[in-house]
Amino acid sequence: MNNNLIVSAAPHLKAKNMTVKSVMWQVVLALVPAMLAAIFFFGLRSLVLTCYAVVAAVLTEYLIQKLRGVPVTITDGSAVVTGILLAFNLNVASPGWLPVIGSVFAIAIGKQVFGGLGHNIFNPALLGRAFLLASWPSLVTANWTKTQPAFSLMFKSMNSLNLSSLQNVPEAITSATPLAAVKSVRVLAETNPDLAQQVMDRMTSMDTISQLFIGNIGGVIGEVSALALLIGAAYMAFRYIISWRIPMSYILTVFVLTFAFGGLGGLFSASIMLPFYHIFSGGLILGAFFMATDMVTSPVTKKGMLVFGIGAGLLTAVIRLWGGYPEGVSYSILLMNCCVPLIDRWTAPKPFGEVRK
Repeated sequence: MNNNLIVSAAPHLKAKNMTVKSVMWQVVLALVPAMLAAIFFFGLRSLVLTCYAVVAAVLTEYLIQKLRGVPVTITDGSAVVTGILLAFNLNVASPGWLPVIGSVFAIAIGKQVFGGLGHNIFNPALLGRAFLLASWPSLVTANWTKTQPAFSLMFKSMNSLNLSSLQNVPEAITSATPLAAVKSVRVLAETNPDLAQQVMDRMTSMDTISQLFIGNIGGVIGEVSALALLIGAAYMAFRYIISWRIPMSYILTVFVLTFAFGGLGGLFSASIMLPFYHIFSGGLILGAFFMATDMVTSPVTKKGMLVFGIGAGLLTAVIRLWGGYPEGVSYSILLMNCCVPLIDRWTAPKPFGEVRK
């Protein structure tokens, strides 16, 4: 069959120099600022863990493609992107074998078992993280005090609130990741609402938000610096690698829902700064710009992209505000990945001149 005669559904690639290889390596370039921020805040171990993940991802792709008897495509950069994103979702205290196993699972089960790049249903890096979280939750979510930057100033002003008088709560608030701290404050509000509100006010102050934006906080390797991630996102948008529809609809949905339901005093009782706290905390910026926009696992229609972003934002807000898990980005994107075929079908543009029967 002559491949030139195969007609595919819109949208069609128009850029002459845009190939899978060029796109993937530009994504790698866009992730460099976040990598540099991770090295600055956490040290060279963050780079070492990322290298472990990348090497494991590339080798797994090579071996499986050899076994399948298909062309080896490890130079296209897709496995490198998967390895980097997988490592970016781990804390710097993780043992070296954790990113290796995560990358092997991400490539083998999340990508190659479906037929390789372009056929996978789920984002491989997020699927690898979900596997690690289910298998070794204590290694993925614990030891946050070891992963915080040595010069973290985020919660230093909370000492004046005399939190030491509260059993178990102080450590959770002053040494946890920002989103875990929000969960702890909401628990504290059940027994001491006045103190909880004071802590919430400190956490949503301009000084704290600025620390979140820069990255002077505890968290996983690649998510802490919103500034570094936004620099990379701006580059991808400038190069037309990503569309604004998914990340903007995703972030705006989280903004609206956390402002409406995130306060301790009921509907719309939250400070206007609380949504910014949620946006700059955890993996929202990383997920919205670098994972939810994955070309393979996200919708291709313009309306579908908006639906995808809104759905992911809704799930993230629900998990963060009412779920037992402080984060929600990974699972929200994976769940929306399942809906992409239906979203594309329901939002497909009608052919010009079509008449409804």
